[in-house]
Amino acid sequence: MRLERVTPKNYESALALSVRPDQNDLVAPVVKSLAEAYVFPDHAWPRLIYDRDRLVGFLMGFFDLPWDPDRHPDDRRSGLWRLNIAADAQGSGYGRFAVEALCAEISERGGSRAYVTWEPRAGGPEKFYLTLGFRPTGEQSGGEIVGVLDW
Repeated sequence: MRLERVTPKNYESALALSVRPDQNDLVAPVVKSLAEAYVFPDHAWPRLIYDRDRLVGFLMGFFDLPWDPDRHPDDRRSGLWRLNIAADAQGSGYGRFAVEALCAEISERGGSRAYVTWEPRAGGPEKFYLTLGFRPTGEQSGGEIVGVLDW
């Protein structure tokens, strides 16, 4: 498994990536993530997840993003902004690989924790994130639970 940058050669494949239909309300499509990466180039870290030559997912991390404009300006965080694993590739360890790779990148940049948010509903990704070691912070963002992983 490996992460690759989004390029003119692979972006159309990235745009065609889709999660299971029952997950469409849990994660934005890749096209929205790429638009956000364009708008926030200093903070977004979009990457494609490959298993050999097969595209299996999309990850977008964020670095030093101001958490909340109403909080102290030094409250800047890094973590997982978006994770889309192809419908036919789920349950194969790609999500775990992607989160671990993002945490390694955060570490290389001097960080020691990663944040994520998830929709608190049945069928949502909460169990996945808790299994990886994330714990709820007690905060919410847009109605989603905020989780943190320290190392």
